[in-house]
Amino acid sequence: MAYPLANALYQWEEGARELAAIDDPRRRRLADRVIDAIRVELRRRIGPTFSAEELAELYGEGTDWAQQVAIDVAPAASDDAQILADAAFWAYLRNAGDFAGGRSLA
Repeated sequence: MAYPLANALYQWEEGARELAAIDDPRRRRLADRVIDAIRVELRRRIGPTFSAEELAELYGEGTDWAQQVAIDVAPAASDDAQILADAAFWAYLRNAGDFAGGRSLA
């Protein structure tokens, strides 16, 4: 059964909101490094050509790997690992072939 795109979008947007709320420059730099590393791994796992639903399906398979990337890159960010994983998925979603700024293309 496919992971519902609407659920994934909600979680990813929440991660992006929490990322945007980080006002400490040092903490934000760490978060950005983590997100970049997760995006590299997303590209390796799903490739450059994918749909929003395929990304949601990958998310539904679990994000333990993304949380581990977060911990490996910035151990100090371990408490925020899931938030950063969600924010990374949101950022990577922009590359989906069927997605445009918050809505799926028909």
